[in-house]
Amino acid sequence: MLSDELLKDIDAVVGGRQRSSFITQAAERELTRLRQLQALNEVVAWNEKDHPELKQGAAKYVKKLRRDYEQRFKKVTAR
Repeated sequence: MLSDELLKDIDAVVGGRQRSSFITQAAERELTRLRQLQALNEVVAWNEKDHPELKQGAAKYVKKLRRDYEQRFKKVTAR
């Protein structure tokens, strides 16, 4: 059951005559999205335990890699 407020909002955007079509399309999109997520979770063998270096986020890890690389580069080129 959809709330009266939600129905009013939908009607205001798409019109009362397009409500069913809008709700059907929205439900189909969401089901597709959820199925894709489910499929990815089943196929992708990603385990956070195997990648502790990414615990604080990939961006932070990449920044550290770049910083380490720059330090090594400076050390090697200073010779």
